[in-house]
Amino acid sequence: MYTPISCEFFDQLNVAMQRKIPSTVIYLKNDEKITAKGLIKTMSVIDGIEYLVLNTNEQIKLDTVLTFNGRRYKEEE
Repeated sequence: MYTPISCEFFDQLNVAMQRKIPSTVIYLKNDEKITAKGLIKTMSVIDGIEYLVLNTNEQIKLDTVLTFNGRRYKEEE
């Protein structure tokens, strides 16, 4: 089940995308911690689920993000 992200987190992502800030995203994929680095190319909604897309074309489901540029957004389960 998808859990919408906070407005504050969305705003942080928007700023990083608009200012082309190199970013580090740590997120969960299949219960494994993944670290992705790059520029946020876009954010999109696919079937009601929010994703960010890095310039590496990696798609990250926003509700799986644990930390973004060192700031914690979600606790590990």
